[in-house]
Amino acid sequence: MVVSATMEDVKLLGAWPSSFLYRVIWALKLKGVKYEYVEENLVNKSDLLLQYNPIHKKIPVLVHGGKPIAESIVILEYIEEVWPQNPLLPTDHYERAAARFWTKFEDDTSSTFFAFFQTVGEEQERAIKEAKGILRTIDEQGLGGKKFFGGEEIGLTDIAFGWIAGWLRIMEEAVGLKLIEDNSFPHLQAWIENFRAVPVIKENLPDHNETLAYFKQRREMFIASATS
Repeated sequence: MVVSATMEDVKLLGAWPSSFLYRVIWALKLKGVKYEYVEENLVNKSDLLLQYNPIHKKIPVLVHGGKPIAESIVILEYIEEVWPQNPLLPTDHYERAAARFWTKFEDDTSSTFFAFFQTVGEEQERAIKEAKGILRTIDEQGLGGKKFFGGEEIGLTDIAFGWIAGWLRIMEEAVGLKLIEDNSFPHLQAWIENFRAVPVIKENLPDHNETLAYFKQRREMFIASATS
């Protein structure tokens, strides 16, 4: 059964240019679910955000029928269960478990890339080494020669790793160092192009120049803090 949704009963609280927010946007768009978007100011958090996510006080928060769901991966799972059209998880039990494994792998390893962006010196060198190892694992074992993580169709795991296809390039540019060289990680680079070519993804990415300016400003703040 397809559950209908109107803009009145689905609300998404987010803050540009969070990749965690865009995960949810992509899933809702792929499912054809209409929603009301509320932009949050994370410096001055609204009463609405504090009401709907009193524990972590973070975005994104999906509100469905007045009930809030927090944490982007939890939200993706919820969207998949409530709106089964255009499925993001395979029906085969083993393949579904594999999708969840790689989604958890992303969640367990993403902090290394934040360390690459936020640190300098020896700490950053360690993060670069670890990040390249993670990318190699994704390239060789997560993707292999597949178009998407689950095969020929975009799925939940692709959405979880979607920040690599958009935000990582911008992070590299802001830092002035590349994790993905032109001749490295061929399966991952092919996946990046395939992911960005999906119409819903292509039409719902933050502006490159604006996002780069934001990340450069954040990078300068991290460097100032690390060297003070």
